[in-house]
Amino acid sequence: MLKACMKRVEITPPKGLELAGYPHYPRYNEGAHDPLYGACMYLENDGIEAVMVTLDLLFFSKKHTQRVRKKVFDRCGIPYESVMISCSHTHSGPWAAGRLDIESLEAGKEQPKEYIENLIEKIANLICKAKADAYPAQFTSGTAICGAEAGIGGNRRIKGGPSDPTVSVLAIRDYDKNIRGVIANYTLHPTFIHEWSNVCTADYPCYLKMQIEEVIPTAVTGFTQGTSGNQSSRYYRKGESHDEAQRVGRTLGKAVLSVLEDAEWTDFLYIKIATDSIEYQLRDFGTEAQLRAQVEHDRAVYEELYAKYGQSNNREEYYLWQNANLKCLGSEDQLGYILLRKKGLKVELLDDENPSQIQIIRLGNTCVIGIQGEVFVEYGLYLKAMAGFGTVIINELSNGVAPGYLYTPESLVTGGYETDTSMIDENFGRKFIDKILDTVQKVKQEV
Repeated sequence: MLKACMKRVEITPPKGLELAGYPHYPRYNEGAHDPLYGACMYLENDGIEAVMVTLDLLFFSKKHTQRVRKKVFDRCGIPYESVMISCSHTHSGPWAAGRLDIESLEAGKEQPKEYIENLIEKIANLICKAKADAYPAQFTSGTAICGAEAGIGGNRRIKGGPSDPTVSVLAIRDYDKNIRGVIANYTLHPTFIHEWSNVCTADYPCYLKMQIEEVIPTAVTGFTQGTSGNQSSRYYRKGESHDEAQRVGRTLGKAVLSVLEDAEWTDFLYIKIATDSIEYQLRDFGTEAQLRAQVEHDRAVYEELYAKYGQSNNREEYYLWQNANLKCLGSEDQLGYILLRKKGLKVELLDDENPSQIQIIRLGNTCVIGIQGEVFVEYGLYLKAMAGFGTVIINELSNGVAPGYLYTPESLVTGGYETDTSMIDENFGRKFIDKILDTVQKVKQEV
């Protein structure tokens, strides 16, 4: 018999904390447009436990995940490998992992220690409370499609390029048929609220959760991010505003509700978990002189385009200078990494996150894949096609971060911010995906 529970806790930071997400544009929290939450779904069947935590954060470090797991094991006996902690990837929440921007790294900026200590404690308590309050339950999973046909964005590097329009859903209900918990997954950067905002927000997942909970008041909702390394609303949004975030979030929320309307529920859930790890394969950026020349070139291109189009309201002209700006920031980061290593300074996104953990949670005929870092959608689509389960859900930014985007070799041809800022070698992606598929095979073996 399945026992389950879903709980949540507010994790909104205090005023004054620096907001993550647009690291080259320092912002300090002036309040909250909407609360940030941590949510936990606890599942147990035949003594096997699975815990999935969702956080309204940009990143959550591997070292913090390990501390949560230890507290949970010590307090309520849940094994380390049973706990998956995933981020929604909101770009308007506090830092909870290593920095991206070279300016801050060189200045020695650190994560907010007091906030993170409280956050770790809140998450551990949340998980233990969910276990303590678990009740006989039923489970369902399913998918819907919501993408370009609904005016919701996809590939941010190539207009009309590869994307994943799948809305994935996990849900639990009690024996009175009240839906008590929902985790939704979608592949799209939460970047409708940009660097002009100085307040916390979960971005479009806030409205996705609101849509579900207004229709199902008994439900607690969490959100996980799919393989959105190259997915955003850049070419598809009608504006950068809460109105647009609400349009997208509520549209996705309705897709989640459509899955629940036609759901088939079960009170028995075969649970199996497997984990593995792999060392990052790092790239060679070249010499300091080469990178300085590249930075100078990219900055000149950006400044020329901004001088021409920086004040234009034309979206195509906006893309020209903004993409050049991102390209310049990427080459600056490459140079910065070289200089930091030359000075012997620590790069937390590499030193604290290596090796990269892979976590697979099988829930009946549903496979949940948890991987660190931001991953290009091509890899996600391949995993979904090859994993061999009826429903495959990929939670990126799970159990840690990565030293840059997991990009495709093809994307190096055009370059850009994602490829330029990544410390990961172009050949690592395929090895990483093969390792994930090997780990998936472990949960296919029946007891």
